[in-house]
Amino acid sequence: MVDLKGLKFSKMHGIGNDFPIIDESKGEVIPESDKPEACRILCHRNFGVGGDGVLFVEPSDVADIGYRMFNPDGSEAEMCGNGIRCFGDFVYRKGILKQEKMTVETRAGIKTIEITLDGDEPVLFKVDMGTSTFKTPEIPMTSDKEEFIDGELEVLDTTFNLTAISVGNPHAIIFVDDVDAVDINKYGPAIEAHEVFPEKINVHFVEVISENEGKMITWERGAGVTLACGTGATSTAISGYKQGLFADNILLHLPGGDLNFTVYEEGDELGAFMEGPAELVFDGEF
Repeated sequence: MVDLKGLKFSKMHGIGNDFPIIDESKGEVIPESDKPEACRILCHRNFGVGGDGVLFVEPSDVADIGYRMFNPDGSEAEMCGNGIRCFGDFVYRKGILKQEKMTVETRAGIKTIEITLDGDEPVLFKVDMGTSTFKTPEIPMTSDKEEFIDGELEVLDTTFNLTAISVGNPHAIIFVDDVDAVDINKYGPAIEAHEVFPEKINVHFVEVISENEGKMITWERGAGVTLACGTGATSTAISGYKQGLFADNILLHLPGGDLNFTVYEEGDELGAFMEGPAELVFDGEF
């Protein structure tokens, strides 16, 4: 077992999506080969710190700072929208990068964070989440369709109308009449591991309240039910806009809190700005 005794970390959350964060900006703290097991230990809510993933701050040759995220099962994720807001709060608050606007290298590309301050206290984070793709090979999804938008997918004992999208990581968006009536513990894992998704997928059930407002619940790939998913909410805003269900300004209610989105068009692609809070819970030593 990996020995994490003495490991310094901070615990943060973005509308309930929570993460231990480890600063490796000045050098490796956890050896690369130990990171998967270390993250499984850290994320355990009974025997570890507890979290929906672990974030690492790293140096970058192509951006102001580098970001990595590992899921509770030890797999590495491309990006996390709530995580990147927590990341921005952490690096600013700890003086690692004292900039109100910063570029961040992630496995899903370079993202830009703009921080709103109250005095010197970071309170709100706006992130350009970049553009999306609906092309099935890029998600990836096994399908004879170039794009899978509001398409039927058989799952266990039912058929869902599903939209597949990637914003650097893959998401399945399912619009329903009532999210509270969905058995996410039954259908979430079944869709996540469905044979048409060779790399698995994040799953979101969404209820449209109006063209500017929606409500959603999430089953995250490698994590299960979470209180929030920033890239999932981004994918929801973009998918709803593409399907004519949402306007370009959307407020989404997640179990952990609210996020605001502005969808934009860039050539033939759709992207979105995400805006929401992040909070330091505590600093700790394992």
